[in-house]
Amino acid sequence: MTTNITPNPLETGADELERLAFEEIVKRRRFGNQVRGLVLPAGNGELVIAMARLNCKVTAADEATQENGLRGRVLAAGLRDEVRFTPFAPGGFPLEFPGEPFDLVVCRRGLCSVPYDEARHRVRKLLKQLRIGGKLYVSILGLHSELGDDYPGSEQLLAARLCNLAPRMAKKYDVHHPVCLYSERNLVTLLMEAGGSVLRTFTTTHGNVKGVAVRV
Repeated sequence: MTTNITPNPLETGADELERLAFEEIVKRRRFGNQVRGLVLPAGNGELVIAMARLNCKVTAADEATQENGLRGRVLAAGLRDEVRFTPFAPGGFPLEFPGEPFDLVVCRRGLCSVPYDEARHRVRKLLKQLRIGGKLYVSILGLHSELGDDYPGSEQLLAARLCNLAPRMAKKYDVHHPVCLYSERNLVTLLMEAGGSVLRTFTTTHGNVKGVAVRV
């Protein structure tokens, strides 16, 4: 007889930033609080489903074309009441998402494709959709990752840095639009200038940078 066992998100192959988000949900649930989270973009839904399994009410934001697939995966996981979908165009960055104020927001893309000033504006918007004490988890492409090889913006100031990748990197990663790559120090600057209090930042083994900031 086969037994279906629901995986524990804390024991899966999530990356370090995702594990920090999971631990925050568990901590808040320990005090009996209802936890609300936002994931953008929702992607294949793995992170959304993992957060919902920890009894977090999740708003999953992504392009409208992703909705049917995500809803199907959420339904198959038995989490229909824990997840809501909202259309999200990364270039638009709406002022409000349904379900706010959130206890945590996970932003995985949408900051590198715009100039620094716009990225700071977007982060400020996300921080304002958190409760006081809520946490923002940001993942961003690293200046010192492979993407930074022969990157023409590496010597530019952060405020002016928005360049195409070197041709071989653009072809390898299928990124053919200008991007702003960040060092870990650049990410600290972004979070602080957007009004967040930086709790921690780190660089992954692949050279990308991640950080956690709290709304104060």
